[in-house]
Amino acid sequence: MCQHQPPCPPADAPCHDAARLVAFHPEQGWGLLCNGVVIFDDTGELMPDGRSVSIGPVCCGTAA
Repeated sequence: MCQHQPPCPPADAPCHDAARLVAFHPEQGWGLLCNGVVIFDDTGELMPDGRSVSIGPVCCGTAA
């Protein structure tokens, strides 16, 4: 999915939440990352393969 340089971490990487935000809907409480992961305000995530995960704090910085 990622078309920019440097590329964002893939959805299966430990720091997948460092990918760029490509769509953001704060009124609905979610955003879409460049790697296909959907993040939610309640710190939950929906992975591209359909799995849902509950996350803690962000593990690394954002991609440039």
